[in-house]
Amino acid sequence: MPGQAAPSPFQLEEATIDEMHAAIRAGEITCVEIVQHYIDRVRAFNGPASLLVTADGAPVPPAAGTLRGGAPLAFPTETVKVADLLPDLDRYQGAPLDLGRMEPTASDPSVQQQYGMVVGKPNAGQVNALSTINIRGERSVTFRGDFDRHPDDGPLPPDAPPGAEIFRRYPDALEQAAALDAKYGRDPDLAALPLYGVVFSFKDPFDTKDMRSTGGGDARYDVDVPARDHVLVAQLRKKGAIIFAKAVCTEYNGRGGDPGGRHTPERVIASTLGYQRSSWGGTPANPYDTRRSASLGSSSGSALSVSTNLVMASLGEETRASCRGPSNHNAVALILPHKAMLGFDGGAIGADIYCDRSGIHARTLADCAKILDALKDAEAGYYDPRDVYTTVPRSSVLASGYAVHTKGRGAPGELKGLRLGVIRESMRVPEGSLAEVPIVTAAAREIKDVIGGRLGATLVESREPSWTPDPDIETMTVDFTTALARLVPVFMPDLLFRLGRDGRPLFKEFADAIVPTEFSPGKVFGAGTMTPIDWCVALAEGRIAPPKNFDIATIQQQELAPTFRFHISQYLTRRAADWAAQGVTETLADWPALNARSKFWGDDQRAAFRNWEEIADPRNALGGRQGVNERIMLRELLRRVDMMVILENRLDALVRLHTPWPPGLIGHPHQHDILHNLAPESLYGPNAGLTEVLVPAGYVTTAYDSVFALSADGTRYVSAPTRTPTTIPAPGLPFSLVFRAEPGREDVILKIASAYEAASRRRIPPPAFGPIPRRQRG
Repeated sequence: MPGQAAPSPFQLEEATIDEMHAAIRAGEITCVEIVQHYIDRVRAFNGPASLLVTADGAPVPPAAGTLRGGAPLAFPTETVKVADLLPDLDRYQGAPLDLGRMEPTASDPSVQQQYGMVVGKPNAGQVNALSTINIRGERSVTFRGDFDRHPDDGPLPPDAPPGAEIFRRYPDALEQAAALDAKYGRDPDLAALPLYGVVFSFKDPFDTKDMRSTGGGDARYDVDVPARDHVLVAQLRKKGAIIFAKAVCTEYNGRGGDPGGRHTPERVIASTLGYQRSSWGGTPANPYDTRRSASLGSSSGSALSVSTNLVMASLGEETRASCRGPSNHNAVALILPHKAMLGFDGGAIGADIYCDRSGIHARTLADCAKILDALKDAEAGYYDPRDVYTTVPRSSVLASGYAVHTKGRGAPGELKGLRLGVIRESMRVPEGSLAEVPIVTAAAREIKDVIGGRLGATLVESREPSWTPDPDIETMTVDFTTALARLVPVFMPDLLFRLGRDGRPLFKEFADAIVPTEFSPGKVFGAGTMTPIDWCVALAEGRIAPPKNFDIATIQQQELAPTFRFHISQYLTRRAADWAAQGVTETLADWPALNARSKFWGDDQRAAFRNWEEIADPRNALGGRQGVNERIMLRELLRRVDMMVILENRLDALVRLHTPWPPGLIGHPHQHDILHNLAPESLYGPNAGLTEVLVPAGYVTTAYDSVFALSADGTRYVSAPTRTPTTIPAPGLPFSLVFRAEPGREDVILKIASAYEAASRRRIPPPAFGPIPRRQRG
């Protein structure tokens, strides 16, 4: 009509699934155009963003990496002098430093990658989120170039490796999109294909039969793609999704730890903060400040690729922080279902089978929930016969589905009548520390003003010694420490006999009160008159106070279990068997072959993997702590603690701050020497295996980054606090709130979380990675 403004053209960046589907039906965009636009964004923003730390800080020669988005990676040539990063280097007497360098990869010696120490590059303009793009010719090292020739383009070269004829018949992302366009045009069947045209990335450990899958490792498989999809990948294909890319991650979901043994590193790295890093894919960077960590956990590229609009959604995996940390650091939404409603270890390289679980990253909770519904098979539900942990009670899965519960409007009083427990332990500020103050202050205000004030929920806060109770908020009658005191004597009395790093009792008041007792073989402590059992009775009945450090943070530590040795062996055995069933031989089928054909960005992992190879017993050493037992016992204990707090205080759900710390500087020291900045309290949800829903809650523009200090003996670098603030350009660095309840009550937490999301609307897209022009049709 005359005088009426023309409608704005559809913009893919920040669009929801429903908005994209509406644009397809209106003829504003096609599936091919969607995929092409994401490829264009990959070409614009998905390059290396880290600098080598070298002896002299001199430039290194240009080096080319693997193909991504049609062009080889171009690594920065500038470096950082190690003496500019580490103070008092002339007095350092520790093991040789693993300095940064460019080297050929094990998987493809014709391309290079960064090894050793790195730091983030300021204003890099790149984020390094995706390691493999599903583009014909570059999606596999084994089947690169002409070995991935389209079947319509003629026969394969004579020297094509075994399996190439199978692999090249899988369409790449653009071909998947073209097939959808050809079949459905502007009228897709969204009832049958609810994820029609939705472009996904996947944390690299998820097996995808049409892309390289090595758990992020630089391992030279005979065939670097698996013979079958992970069950969740297969389900997404069936529902119309486009399998687009593998996301950079901390390889092997956190590197697997070190069980100890005769192998030790020859070189060391001063700090691995922000090294959510893959020996094949490289180091990702935070989109709000590329000097900083992309995550607190290993699914870094998954959330990062969603936040920077390189994809619409992603599947990640969490062991103890690997989905929540990336969502928090990248300001995206997350649904992390309870262990293991969604399977992971059935078709993926895992880290700790007792905690590993799949999570869904998207920019809105509604999109996360839509994906969760689509992942349910019409017959099998969420069960995966290859993942024994998916044998969850059927009552713990909502019959109604999940998307229906994400209809929050953010209206005033929308949560009136609901009672929400505030976990103040997640907001602990150590005496004299400034590092936590900006985020803790902002999060406390957000909970009180938005959830309690605008939305009308009744807030009930737990007690935490460092927290000053809010006079406007109800206090829990039975808090987490009280629940622990009642439950630990019944469910996990072993906790009371723990020894600290110094070999002394962890809970001093317990040891002082009991008669001399053996805490572990040959270790006797006790200076009192009570028997341990009588002390436990008195604790459970409230007649004595619990030890000062008896809290939900201290109890989270677990003995490393030998399960990584088991799981890698099982995965490699299955992968080789799957290819053998199709007549293809895979000889990388055990630990010796894996170690012989791998390279690692840090020498510590080389030594750790050699130690893992030599583990033979699925148990920990007899007479000591048993890691498997502790995981199962702790899960039962923590679930009971949550339920006691919920029932005694008549709560509907719980809310906590994900972390009090902003994304740390890559390669710089951890906060308080806590590895990867993982606050012990934050491990509660993963160790309990409870559903957690994460929502962006705001940004801070001030950070107090720890600094390096040389230890007194000169053998290592440690973390030292600073009182000097760093100012971050707007919008700042993100933080998130996490909502939690017991399995089967996801409807409640989705109602609360979606109402909060709608009322707050805190996500701000990273300004440095904004929209780019769409290609013109024709």
